[in-house]
Amino acid sequence: MKFIPHDYQQYAIEYIETHEVAAILLDMGLGKTAITLTALYDLLFDYFEITRVLVIAPLRVARNTWPQEIEKWDHLKDVRYSVAVGTEKERLEAFRRDADIYIINRENVQWLVEDSGLPFDYDMVVIDELSSFKSYQAKRFRALLKVRPGVKRIVGLTGTPSSNGLMDLWAEFRVLDMGRRLGRFITRYRSAYFQPDKRNAQVVFSYKPLPGAEDAIYERISDITISMRAGDYLDMPE
Repeated sequence: MKFIPHDYQQYAIEYIETHEVAAILLDMGLGKTAITLTALYDLLFDYFEITRVLVIAPLRVARNTWPQEIEKWDHLKDVRYSVAVGTEKERLEAFRRDADIYIINRENVQWLVEDSGLPFDYDMVVIDELSSFKSYQAKRFRALLKVRPGVKRIVGLTGTPSSNGLMDLWAEFRVLDMGRRLGRFITRYRSAYFQPDKRNAQVVFSYKPLPGAEDAIYERISDITISMRAGDYLDMPE
């Protein structure tokens, strides 16, 4: 099938191509995967900016959606991809194949970085569902952070970047820009933009944003972020 991007899709494609770090916040149905694959194709074969891409996605999306989208569009027919899911033996075999794009499920990021014995030599990483990295205590977050300095380009995709509030954004953007915009430490981010909410004496159970914090946070990340809602771009019945 021939891919003819809508204007908003072309804008997002060019945004990924012109930003080494990008957060693409698009509602479901706006074509995040096709947009990203088109940008990857251009960066691989037109601009020669990258040579090896790692896509990190939820298991079903890694196993089905990304391969189906690559097979679907005519302009991606030359893209070599390898899906590294399943048993450890199957994953190792997948990573040893010669490919342009390697696709792994997010549960195996720690394995890839710390236990696989494979070099982490990807010059671009795509995190499909950036909100999967909202916990700074998660093993996948810590593993990816270890190898992040060696990654030339990174893009995070999601429709819900802060499903549990603005506190989620710190870890997500820490992975993307290594702390340049929201700081390297969660404690400093928390003290700069939040105040204690529910607490018992010295124990704080939750935080709420300070007045003006939301706008201030969005301003800090605005130079690497685009956000689009389906209602603004898709002609849908009421």
